Amino acid sequence: MRVSLTVAKARLTELVRRAEAGDEVILTRHREPAVRLVPVKAPADRHGRRRLLEAVRTSGAAKARAGEVAARSQDFLYDSRGLPR
Repeated sequence: MRVSLTVAKARLTELVRRAEAGDEVILTRHREPAVRLVPVKAPADRHGRRRLLEAVRTSGAAKARAGEVAARSQDFLYDSRGLPR
């Protein structure tokens, strides 16, 4: 979507929301492209989220098989009497 700077001044909030949603927003000056609005962090696509979820599941399953227990993960901080070292 191309929008002149004059129009963009009045619709800035809407244009930012559209850019955050993934729409390409180009601001023009004298009908020439001047600036493109892009989100700081691109939204994750469906496949990216799925890969992340699978990585977390795999990591959790590997830790469970290795016998790691969250309740004992910080035992090295305490002596045999349960006092901090």
